[in-house]
Amino acid sequence: MASRLSWQSLRARPALFSTVAVAGIGAYYGTRSFLLPMGHAESPEVPKIFGGFGFTTLRLQDVKVVNHNTKRLVFEFPDQDAKSGLSLTSALLTYSWPKGQWFPVLRPYTPISDLNQTGSVELMVKHYPNGKASSHLHSLAPGDTLTFAATLKGFPWIPNKYSQVYLIAGGAGITPIYQLIQGILNNPNDQTKINLVFGVNTKQDLLLREELEEYKNRFPGRFNYIYTVSHPKEEDSSLRKGYVTEELLRDVMRGADKDTHVFVCGPPGMENALVGSRRSPGVLGRLGFSKDQIYKF
Repeated sequence: MASRLSWQSLRARPALFSTVAVAGIGAYYGTRSFLLPMGHAESPEVPKIFGGFGFTTLRLQDVKVVNHNTKRLVFEFPDQDAKSGLSLTSALLTYSWPKGQWFPVLRPYTPISDLNQTGSVELMVKHYPNGKASSHLHSLAPGDTLTFAATLKGFPWIPNKYSQVYLIAGGAGITPIYQLIQGILNNPNDQTKINLVFGVNTKQDLLLREELEEYKNRFPGRFNYIYTVSHPKEEDSSLRKGYVTEELLRDVMRGADKDTHVFVCGPPGMENALVGSRRSPGVLGRLGFSKDQIYKF
């Protein structure tokens, strides 16, 4: 069951979190703990950490402060030759029990490390003032542990199915978008072109900026991005000012051909404005994109 869960279904049905939590309490003592080295039978297959039944507990190896409310957390695998086993656009459902809480908290986070990387997996976590899960994760120090309850399937990406994709991210919504960028550009057999629009509040919220600029330098003909800052300071004069608007997207999106696809991840208000509803087509609909051309993480 765990491997069939999708990030979209959990976001759309918050009550499912409670169901998973109750089931998890009963299964907790069946958790797979990877705190000690484990032996593997001789096999040509690379060990994979996620994807099976049961919970997985990993030790926090390193913490890096990104800005005033965001940290990067690296969790080590017991086998340094092991890989995550995650497919592209997948997320991990974290299971934590913050002090003072009656029930455990489950939240999905998308790894920002290359899914083919061995030895560890890295999360980028934004802290929300009243966020139970994010507050707990930000309190962790190297040596502490975190339990992962399930893998969440995302969009079934097929290399070269689309000639180009438009990626629209807002704030911390860059994490699944970045994972997709990595997966496409790190695959020599995938020639899909990528156009990214990344909207943030301030310059300090431009998460993964160095990594994105490195990809642009490596793939100048295939990857391009536009940053827009809604609350810039004077020293941010070189950055585009404003929100992710229809006018901006109309300049970026040159046609809604059938072999293009749009991926969206950001605050609910931004996503609703872009994707729309049954009664309203939203910005992307007005730009000519059909519902089956849009995927919301």
